[in-house]
Amino acid sequence: MSEGDLAAFTHLGPTVRDALSERGFATPTAPQQLAIPPLSAGEHTLVIAPTGSGKTETAMLPVFDHLLADDVDDENADGGPPEGFGALYITPLRALNRDMRERLEWWGDYLGLDVDVRHGDTTQYQRGKQAENPPDVLVTTPETVQAMLTGERLREALADLSHVVIDEVHELAASKRGAQLAIGLERLRDLAGGFQRIGLSATVGDPTEVGQFLTGGRPCEIREIDVGSNVDVTVTRPEITAEDKRLAGELMTEADTASHVRLIRNLVAENESTLIFVNTRQTAEALGSRFTELELPIGVHHGSLSKEARIEVEDRFKSGELDGLLCTSSMELGIDVGRVDHVIQYKSPRQVTRLLQRIGRAGHRQDEVSRGTIVTTRPDDTFEALSIARRARDGEVEPAAIHEGSLDVVANQLPGIVQSRGDTHLRDAYNTVTRAYPFRDVPEETVREVVSELHRNRIVWFDEGEDRLETTGGTWQYVYSNLSMIPDEETYEVHDIASGGQIGTLDERFVVNFAQPGEVFIQRGEMWRIAEIDDEEGRVKVSPIEDPAGEVPSWIGQEIPVPAAVAGEVGEIRAVAEPQLSAGADAAAVGRELTHRYPGDERTLTEACEQLERQVEAEAPMPTADRLVLERRGRTVVLNAPFGHTANETLGRVLSSLLGQQSGSSVGLETDPYRIELEVPSSVATSDVLGILEGTDPDHVETIVELGLKNSDALAFRLAQVSAKFGALKRWQGNGSGRLSNERLLAALEDTPMYQESIREVFHEDLDVERASAVLEGIQSGEIELVTHRGRTPVGQGGRSSGGKELLAPENADASVINTVRERIQNDRIILLCTHCKEWKSKTKVRRVSEQPECGNCGSTRIAALNPWADEVVDAVRASEKDEEQETMTERAYRSASLVQSHGKQAVIAMAARGVGPHNAAQIINRLREDEAEFYRDILSKEREYARTQSFWD
Repeated sequence: MSEGDLAAFTHLGPTVRDALSERGFATPTAPQQLAIPPLSAGEHTLVIAPTGSGKTETAMLPVFDHLLADDVDDENADGGPPEGFGALYITPLRALNRDMRERLEWWGDYLGLDVDVRHGDTTQYQRGKQAENPPDVLVTTPETVQAMLTGERLREALADLSHVVIDEVHELAASKRGAQLAIGLERLRDLAGGFQRIGLSATVGDPTEVGQFLTGGRPCEIREIDVGSNVDVTVTRPEITAEDKRLAGELMTEADTASHVRLIRNLVAENESTLIFVNTRQTAEALGSRFTELELPIGVHHGSLSKEARIEVEDRFKSGELDGLLCTSSMELGIDVGRVDHVIQYKSPRQVTRLLQRIGRAGHRQDEVSRGTIVTTRPDDTFEALSIARRARDGEVEPAAIHEGSLDVVANQLPGIVQSRGDTHLRDAYNTVTRAYPFRDVPEETVREVVSELHRNRIVWFDEGEDRLETTGGTWQYVYSNLSMIPDEETYEVHDIASGGQIGTLDERFVVNFAQPGEVFIQRGEMWRIAEIDDEEGRVKVSPIEDPAGEVPSWIGQEIPVPAAVAGEVGEIRAVAEPQLSAGADAAAVGRELTHRYPGDERTLTEACEQLERQVEAEAPMPTADRLVLERRGRTVVLNAPFGHTANETLGRVLSSLLGQQSGSSVGLETDPYRIELEVPSSVATSDVLGILEGTDPDHVETIVELGLKNSDALAFRLAQVSAKFGALKRWQGNGSGRLSNERLLAALEDTPMYQESIREVFHEDLDVERASAVLEGIQSGEIELVTHRGRTPVGQGGRSSGGKELLAPENADASVINTVRERIQNDRIILLCTHCKEWKSKTKVRRVSEQPECGNCGSTRIAALNPWADEVVDAVRASEKDEEQETMTERAYRSASLVQSHGKQAVIAMAARGVGPHNAAQIINRLREDEAEFYRDILSKEREYARTQSFWD
């Protein structure tokens, strides 16, 4: 190793260099060579380097060195560490806190520096010790920093702060947690003066922007190692073999799915330790159940499992007891699970950032290449994965979508500022907030509006005459109840009824819409039957079963959006393939050609290109980044548009909104990164769709979409969360308003900062007005070709990749949703009880109920349709003497029987729906409607109303 290579360590003092020798650090890693010089000089620095390349030591060695220096600061001229906290090491996950402390403790012990951890689970005793005798380095979370800023002794200790390290800074930069932390850093600066800020990340698409986020717009050194050059990714789609057909029978599944299981199993067997990343918890559980059936040593790890369950599988994987770990983003951020040889990504990772984070987990040795395999399932998936793998190799990472000017974050931080400082002039609070990079452009008048709302809600007191903010009786409680910007959503603990141990958690919305005694679901890769639901305790009690037929929990969570650049490259691949296929080349020849540019095997690329070959053979135009294809069959209209999730969602909303206005009917909408699918009334002509695309002013896109949002569940959902951060919901309910429907909520808040922020958030996270407007401009200028095709095309039918979009789904569901509702209700079980003889009872599936149910004992048609767990209602009907509660149950059963006698099976179907009793069922039945689909649409509307009421207000 040359002197130049070793030069980085010469910037460190002798004590730290001795520690390096003791620890076996003979030579600096690449990021250490680049970053230690500016870090030692005290410069704000953003370090971007692959996972496992020593970023933590890169940041902390100069920090340790500084804390040991003789001239730490003027107030501590006698030498040695400061009396208060010297450095904060902030991570986005508590699990990372644990890992970081273990990594840093050795250095602290050797150097004589205290290293400790503090987060929400830290005991009161430990917190007291830290306040009395602050450690030199504290490992913590963004939310705990918020709590520390309000404690008197902790604030005194924070006044000595000289360094803040933020790990996984890219993760925070793109979230409201990060926006909150940005203000928190400026509040720390008010206490401690200027301190050094250090950001660490494996992937950053826009280093300058993230650097500005880190420093609050101050100068920032960027030290970056090319992450893509250290990554070796292969894209493959498994070929169905004879073994897969045998395996399919064993697993009671399709051969295609069995081929995926077999390939993953073989890849795990070829390596010592493998992480298998999937995009959703549902997929993790579904695959986990397959591996459990095959008795393979592969665990499941995701955020809905209990902390104990997660730590258990982490330890089993680290010890070698498990060969593989099925995981979601819970494993993306560097939790220490020991050495990882290989990473499998099941289905496209959707974004370059995610691929680099995930594949980067493999090969934790200096200068070692991280190897991984993307297993794809269909042509869209394959082309998308190829684009992402190519872009990862070439370092084309997506920019971080920083939340600019989040008003609920401002509302969250102002009470904290007042609580910690006491009476504060508005201008002083405003200056602190707007020094944070995401809030640099927020006008003072907007902050004044936020303050006025907080004043109305008695969170702070605002003296307008003197422009002063003061605490109220509610300030302290608000601050400590709102340390996090993560939305509050109720969860139910899942407990094994036999052992009493906790298995994991379920979102309340899942419990409301699916969970019932007797139902089956998958968690931790195992099958469970629900025995009891305790709403007061928030617990679901379950028992394990071996029945392979079950339903995977439907956790709330939107699909990872595919960026426009990735979708556009898929369009470019099609554009390259089309002339070759039109000239007579076959899919194999085109696939071979693509292997020169993309990291996929020839067979996989050939299979994907067969879809494009069928498109050409059908004499259908090829959708590309420069050509949109509008195809139609019956009421289904599909615009093939490879512009990514958010742009297509925006265009789809424009189309569905304007077509709905023109026709006076609802228009169903389904989008994915490559298609916009509409279910239109028969009165809508294809020329109407073309007219909107060719005639809508691009400058009007935002207005059209916002008008469409005004009465949507999407906006109401965000509004409920945002207004909670302003303390607004509590005030209205305290005034006797009680539960607020979505309509009343939207109407009450329309001209408030909460409404403004909710609109901003929907546009920021789910929509892309700028790109959608650019598409309309391109169509109207002729830069983008728009062609039509009668009937469906192979490419147009290749989608249906949506999932987890219930928050943004239009209220008027399309045909596919209605079919799903119909199928689910027909397969639900129901109790039929004769209210005449009271003896006959039958539990059966709805689909098996006759058109006019009769008692099998006495022949009566007065049959009550009851939920499958309503045995207490049966007992109430049969009881000779009844208490008040039993009388109510009996009355409900008789009303149900009256409906069934009058309307037969139609009444049974209505009452089998979630939360639809005899009263709502009568309303549904008595409506005049054109077809059966409208009947199920009305049922779905009542179910949604029930789910909304339960999940928001119970």
